Amino acid sequence: MLDFDDAQTRLANGAPLPTTATDMPLREAMGLVLARDLTATLDLPPADNSAMDGYALRHADYREGARLPIDQIVYAGHTPQALQPGHASRLFTGSIMPAGADTVVMQEDTREADGHVEITRAPRQGQHVRRRGEDTATGTPLLAAGTRIGPAQIALLASQGIVRVSVHPAVRVGILTTGDELVAPGEPRADHQIYNSNGAMLAALVENMGGRATHVLHAADEEASLKDAFQTLTRECDLVISIGGVSVGDKDLVKPVLESLGATLDLWRVRMKPGKPVAMAHVGGTPVVCLPGNPVSAFAVFAVLVSPLLRRMQGRRELFPQVSMLTLRTEDPRQDSREEFLRVRRIVNAGGVGELQAFDKQGSGVVSSLPWATGLARIPAGVPVYDGEKVAYYDFSHWLS
Repeated sequence: MLDFDDAQTRLANGAPLPTTATDMPLREAMGLVLARDLTATLDLPPADNSAMDGYALRHADYREGARLPIDQIVYAGHTPQALQPGHASRLFTGSIMPAGADTVVMQEDTREADGHVEITRAPRQGQHVRRRGEDTATGTPLLAAGTRIGPAQIALLASQGIVRVSVHPAVRVGILTTGDELVAPGEPRADHQIYNSNGAMLAALVENMGGRATHVLHAADEEASLKDAFQTLTRECDLVISIGGVSVGDKDLVKPVLESLGATLDLWRVRMKPGKPVAMAHVGGTPVVCLPGNPVSAFAVFAVLVSPLLRRMQGRRELFPQVSMLTLRTEDPRQDSREEFLRVRRIVNAGGVGELQAFDKQGSGVVSSLPWATGLARIPAGVPVYDGEKVAYYDFSHWLS
């Protein structure tokens, strides 16, 4: 069996970086990855403006108890006249600063009457003024190639007036589930059968990361059925993920079928729990990752082993999200000959400190643990871990996005 870290590295490098890019409208680029660096072409804000509703003045004109005449009202979107010496201008959040003004006094620190304003609290010079270019300045980097586009990135690019971006195409992922015991949700089910949750689960995981689940197929535990499905998927997809049939049972036919298609397994079996029967191969240049059949095992392996590979194929800059060290709360000591990935929930204790609560049933078939968990806690192989010890935490919000 391959050590987990070695398997993770080999999987992450199991496909080439993307070489193509396409130009598309910004609003359609959500979830895709930038193909080139972007630089600011505008100063934002484009001019000094007010951060508050209040009054603009020259700081040198302030005197305690003085009442300054109001020379103009400046609304956001309007062009002001220059500030007259010894005067104040009424303005609002976003209003352009009049020439000559250097300070804003928020209206809560003033009294206005008879066309004059009295400053009731001594201002600091330059307060409440947003300076030109303080957000982004022309020529400074905006976003680097390899950045996944989300709502925040769209906001930044739209603020620069950008309407089209160059992105890598979405990775086309083919999903293949196996097992004669599986039936599609909604179909009649006998007592010896279970509903196929793996196909829908893997498709959702892929699309949540910005991939495209272009095919979700199911094959019977027969070589002909498996071979036909793999040929379709490797021909029409950039990445293929199969679930089940990769262990050593009589019906585990995925390995010999892949070999019949000319594939050589790059790795097979990983020293981790859940998820030992993991394999990777290439068929005609298309990477094929084979996951264990239990839904929890497939979910965990996708999170920590497959997601870095998908990020690489998308062209992302960072393949491996952050891993935190948090205190584990568990009733029983945890120890196994393989590295164990516990389903855990991050909680905040009475002292305001984050801790990890382990799910009470860690079997690889306990699907109810997945919506409960916020991530996985990594327990080192062969080392007992007791309640209160710190362990590595793989947060789903990072590893599955």
